[in-house]
Amino acid sequence: MDVRRAVPTYLNPVIDADYSDPDAIRVGDEYWMIASSFNLAPGLPVLRSTDLVHWEHVANALPEVLPAGHFAIPRHGCGVWAPSLRHHDGRFVIVYPDPDHGIFVTTADDPHGPWSAPRLILEGRGLIDPCPLWADDGRAYLVHGWAKSRAGVKNRLTVVEVTPDLTRVVGRPRVAVDGDDLDGFFTLEGPKFYQRDGWYWIFAPAGGVETGWQTAFRSRDPYGPYEHRIVLAQGDTDVNGPHQGAWVDTPGGEHWFLHFQDRGPIGRVVHLQPMRWSEDGWPEIGMPGPDGIGRPVVRHPSPEGAVEDGPDRRLPYADDEFTGPLSPSWTWQANPRAGWTAGPTDGELRLTAVADDTGDLRTLGHVLGQRIPGQPAVITTTIQASALAGDGTRAGLVLLGREYAWVGVERTTAGLRAVVRASAEPGGAERILATGIPVDGAVHVRVRTDGVDRAWPAWSVDGHRWTELAEPVTLTSGRWIGTHVGLFAAAPLGGDQDGGAATFTPLRTVLDVAVEDAAQEAPAA
Repeated sequence: MDVRRAVPTYLNPVIDADYSDPDAIRVGDEYWMIASSFNLAPGLPVLRSTDLVHWEHVANALPEVLPAGHFAIPRHGCGVWAPSLRHHDGRFVIVYPDPDHGIFVTTADDPHGPWSAPRLILEGRGLIDPCPLWADDGRAYLVHGWAKSRAGVKNRLTVVEVTPDLTRVVGRPRVAVDGDDLDGFFTLEGPKFYQRDGWYWIFAPAGGVETGWQTAFRSRDPYGPYEHRIVLAQGDTDVNGPHQGAWVDTPGGEHWFLHFQDRGPIGRVVHLQPMRWSEDGWPEIGMPGPDGIGRPVVRHPSPEGAVEDGPDRRLPYADDEFTGPLSPSWTWQANPRAGWTAGPTDGELRLTAVADDTGDLRTLGHVLGQRIPGQPAVITTTIQASALAGDGTRAGLVLLGREYAWVGVERTTAGLRAVVRASAEPGGAERILATGIPVDGAVHVRVRTDGVDRAWPAWSVDGHRWTELAEPVTLTSGRWIGTHVGLFAAAPLGGDQDGGAATFTPLRTVLDVAVEDAAQEAPAA
């Protein structure tokens, strides 16, 4: 009998959560990825893989976002935009932009850290999406894009020579590619710089994150002129974008391309595409389309060495057991301050009810969050709220985006009660969606999501019978990021007493739960 072993396959997205603007490299037998983090702290997530399919979020390169004082409060959409990752002279190098301050460099011997204090290599507003290249002739260059919101221009890529140690600029910046000169191009950005077979290559998307395409540019000179081909586009697939990514090879000589897809409230999820080099020397990405342009694949034979194993989780983080330092997958909305937390320890995390709450959770730096899964999920925790003090003090589990909804407890003159609240517009008052009977200190809370844009908050006194909203809340994206699932405790600004604290058990995320089959014991009123 002819028994043949099935070829392992993978399913896109390989990271089904918001890791925007990915860049990746291979060093030996390991692959490393970084992504944008904007105002979130710690910032610059660092991910590791041994097969390009299974990724683990292992570190963050920035303990806080600089300038530190500037990011002491949430500055949504600002901070760390699309970064690049390289390995040069035995060191890992990250070059990242802050569109309001300039382009920074940080390095490390080990990607787990510590990373050096960021240094500014190129000052200026509107400089975005930088990527360095150490050329075969020993010279070094930097390519970057432009943000019209800060610089007044966009749709162009600029190349400038820099010192090989990336400490200063030594040449005159030149526009290498002007998207205004290319038919149909707009919002050309996100360049990645390479050299192969005597050609300088710039891989860059255009057309916007929701509707754009991926282009390859090549020239014999780093400053151009560049010829180009569109190499990856949505076509008749469900993968819109596809946007901004990285060319990576394997030890055995395979070629792959990582990019993101914008899924609105879920954020920008990461896809892996097969890549080949054509006979005339151009990259071919994805599956061939009828127009000669590649199309994103959904399921495909895996890279060398990858295996299919276990459940289809596709998240680079697991549940944090709260027994040691916080998992790197957790982020604050602003640079953290001493006193926001105690622990975690012994399976619990204590959050101080900081007295700065004006009624809008979007303004609170001390909301501790994770990226929401891109698959249907049930996410639960238990809040011990007996230590909350003062009227209006509250703690909960929040789905935070441009709009938000939270389920938890608040203290009133009558005691603690379970509540679901929501806010539609920044600065707008919260509205009550449901309130419950008084609770005696501890309450179980959860959200069910459909993996797209809906969620059902619920609470329980015993962890078995759940009071759930009959109608879902709508998830919304934030400023360049997806919805975050957050934990918080807060007291009213200007309160006359210490707000106390709330204690949380580990946040449990169970994926691939059929929303229609989840039990709804009692509709909330």
